[in-house]
Amino acid sequence: MSEQSPQPPTGGPVHRSVAALRASVRRKPVPWGVGGLVVVLAVASGGVVAVNAATADQPSATGSASASRTPFATRTPTSSSTPTAARTATPTAGPTATPTPTASAKAAARTCSVAGAASASGLGRFEGYVMNAATGEELFSRDGGTPAQTGSVMKTLTSATALAVLGAGHTIPTTVTDEGGGTIALVGHGDATLTAGNGTVYPGAPSLAQLAQQVKARLGGTPVTTIVADGTWWSASDAWDPTWPVSERTIGYQPNVTALMVDGDRANPAAATSPRSEDPIGRAGVAFRTALANAGVVGASTAQVTQRATTSQNTIAQVQSQPVSTLIGQMIPNSDNTLAEMLARVSSKQAGAGGTAASLTGVYSSALRGYGVDPSGIRIVDGSGESASNAVSPSFVAHLMVPVTRGDKGLGTLAQVLPVAGVSGTLSSRFTGANAVARGKVHAKTGWIDSANTLGGYIDAADGTKLTFAFYAIGSPRAAALPALDAVTAAVYRCGGSLTGS
Repeated sequence: MSEQSPQPPTGGPVHRSVAALRASVRRKPVPWGVGGLVVVLAVASGGVVAVNAATADQPSATGSASASRTPFATRTPTSSSTPTAARTATPTAGPTATPTPTASAKAAARTCSVAGAASASGLGRFEGYVMNAATGEELFSRDGGTPAQTGSVMKTLTSATALAVLGAGHTIPTTVTDEGGGTIALVGHGDATLTAGNGTVYPGAPSLAQLAQQVKARLGGTPVTTIVADGTWWSASDAWDPTWPVSERTIGYQPNVTALMVDGDRANPAAATSPRSEDPIGRAGVAFRTALANAGVVGASTAQVTQRATTSQNTIAQVQSQPVSTLIGQMIPNSDNTLAEMLARVSSKQAGAGGTAASLTGVYSSALRGYGVDPSGIRIVDGSGESASNAVSPSFVAHLMVPVTRGDKGLGTLAQVLPVAGVSGTLSSRFTGANAVARGKVHAKTGWIDSANTLGGYIDAADGTKLTFAFYAIGSPRAAALPALDAVTAAVYRCGGSLTGS
């Protein structure tokens, strides 16, 4: 799943479009536009409840985090045996605390309970964990050590992994090689932001026009007869996880995860939620042919487009993505699945694990262990959290958030872009009514799949204590889960360091 709200699919008869959208409402809010929409849901017993789900987990427009560009891209990735993900997740003890737990000066005064808020029916099967970020002390746990589906809270692990494996300044190349005899190849290395130039949701992204102009400068009057679209940096057969609903692609939350694509394979490149194709590699090749023709490359307009691995190392053109720090700043506030999957696969390639989905548990575990947390028992199926087969405990998320709050080892990049309650990103419209007391004080990643709604990050509590937490509402409807999650989080904010788990 995704947290983005859909845009109407383009093309096709009106009645089929309306039917498709009505079907999608069973899983997602209606299409969103500037300023958001209001969804009205009919409920049992003839009652009607108006739910403010315009942005659900989708924010109002926010700026992206920026970073100075420090290009360095791995041109020839190494390969090695691929770690295999554990097929089942079992409950484990919470990870080693960071820092080492110490006796709290307020231990005797820990009498503030959130038992009522934590027992709300809207939380469904509730898992939660709260700790004191300064002392490492566990303050609250409700099945907090049990690995479970994370929704898009997974993107915090993806960000931390990318920062550890790639580094904040790493950029992702797209190259063009000259095979001779009128054949050139467009070679992808996992940059989903590469744009055809007709609008983009990734400001500052490199473009096909830049590549085409470089090709023209190198080839001069030499004609091009064949354009190879090379998306073989990782296997295209590993592009779609079987646990993802196909509607995620057709509605427009998730593309096939291929190493070569343009504009995240969106039909409307300027819309965050836009239908994706079944052939992002071929679509990229066709778009590049248009860019070459527009640049005046001889023969480009009639050149044949084919898909395969390039046979040449003679690079005649190259562009770089923006740095990983910028990509994280574009991914986290808007919960962009496409960037999450790309960062996951590029991290796997850079780690020598082949870029496969099956390698992610091993890659993430190795990278996250470097932050002083114990990844035992986690299972990583994808980078976005879309699969219900992912398994990470709330305790692990809360422990990871401790170095995030301190900015250890580059994690300040993540801390700076987490949505803020009532202020930014996918939390901009959350924490209303009695829960508004925590506005501006909760910094957390939201998560949403059909079977769970989640929240994980840190809280600047009312008494000045910094808390880290993760809450999972599993199996309850979204309309009930969101206010219940906000309420238990606001209750924790009020309690601060005096929170008791009893």
